[in-house]
Amino acid sequence: MTTISAAPPTTPTVDPRDPEDRLARFFDAGSMQTLAPRDTSGVLAARGTVAGSPAIAYCTDATIMGGAMGVDGCRHIVDAIDAALRERVPVVGIWHSGGARLAEGVTALHAVGEVFAAMVRASGRVPQISVVLGAAAGGAAYGPALTDLVIMGPAGRVFVTGPDVVRSVTGEVVDQEQLGGPDTHGRRSGVVHVVTDTEAEALETARTAVDLLAAQGSFAPADESPAVDLMALLPEQRNRAYDVKPVVAALLDAPGLELHPRFAPNIITTLGRLSGRTVGVIANNPLRLGGCLDSASAEKAARFVRMCDAFGVPLVVLVDVPGYLPGVGQEWDGVVRRGAKLLHAFAEAVVPRVTLVTRKSYGGAYIAMNARSLGATAVFAWPGAEVAVMGAKAAVGILHRKKLAAAQPGEREALHAQLAAEHELIAGGVNRAREIGVVDDVVDPAQTKRRLVAALAEAPSGRGAHGNIPL
Repeated sequence: MTTISAAPPTTPTVDPRDPEDRLARFFDAGSMQTLAPRDTSGVLAARGTVAGSPAIAYCTDATIMGGAMGVDGCRHIVDAIDAALRERVPVVGIWHSGGARLAEGVTALHAVGEVFAAMVRASGRVPQISVVLGAAAGGAAYGPALTDLVIMGPAGRVFVTGPDVVRSVTGEVVDQEQLGGPDTHGRRSGVVHVVTDTEAEALETARTAVDLLAAQGSFAPADESPAVDLMALLPEQRNRAYDVKPVVAALLDAPGLELHPRFAPNIITTLGRLSGRTVGVIANNPLRLGGCLDSASAEKAARFVRMCDAFGVPLVVLVDVPGYLPGVGQEWDGVVRRGAKLLHAFAEAVVPRVTLVTRKSYGGAYIAMNARSLGATAVFAWPGAEVAVMGAKAAVGILHRKKLAAAQPGEREALHAQLAAEHELIAGGVNRAREIGVVDDVVDPAQTKRRLVAALAEAPSGRGAHGNIPL
């Protein structure tokens, strides 16, 4: 008789979609406690700590009906959000869901609506962060969209109607990734704030966001801030474009969390720590569109300002802006309406917010980038910075159009330069701005960090009493 040896024991493999495993990887090791026993509802919620700070999280269970949301699952999400609201702690949603459960019909739709209502109740009161690790379709697409930050892993997909429905209704042939994948929402639509290369990185990014918003810290004494010549990071030629990201990185204690890096890249929005305190940094980026404001960048910055204001995060605004991007396309795209959102956001904000003009601040964009007239806590400028309705050469091109046209061709350029120099003296620039009090001081670039820290630390702290509507 042949003897058959027993197969060696195998280590059970955890389904990568398992909600308990995903939640355990999000929380600090050993800190997770479920809010209710695991069931067949398609949602698991838990509490735990993130870098030592308490937080609550819920995760849709893609192993059951593709994570579809029914009455019981939605109740778990609502309970988790309400618990976070009572305890004033961040709440994180990990999404992998096909939307409302078809078999439950309108009762499931009503339950999903109650989830949305809970998110709105919590909006601006506690940080809400979404991590999209698989499909978030139908009703589940609007869950992440209602939260403050959306992080998407490589397999993440967000769409209201899937490819099959799109094809049957419109005839357009598209796959899930093209319809609602990381590139679509990270670069084109702006739905997603951060795109990551792995699921583990997505969860770690969510942990970073929770740490920055839940444990904001306090400013160390200003004189402890290192002297860093930030101006040395700019090109010597004042008309040359440059990437502002190294300036932002040098200003912060450590690399921050940049939001929307590929969407409206002409403005940078970053959460990070300045002298130990969480701050939000907004900076024009001359490397893209010359740093002009346009409809998308104004909307992006406005949402960031409102989020920071809602959670009491002070703001640093680095300004190098030639104005609004001109063009028919911008006007048709609603630059007036969408640009007004940034004006409204800054004027409404009560958190300390300090502006630094590095090279230039022209026209309406001067106002929109946290000018004194909108309530800036302090406005500083570097030596040689320009503050004006427009650049001197452009201004005299309009004011002295006839005189320039009458000049001999060989003399026109010299005349233009002379008139521009005279206009700068008349218009006053940053010196005139100091005289009337809309610029507080011209600061030594090497002392910039210390001056910013001192101004923010001395200002009364505040927190906006408003929600964070998805602008």
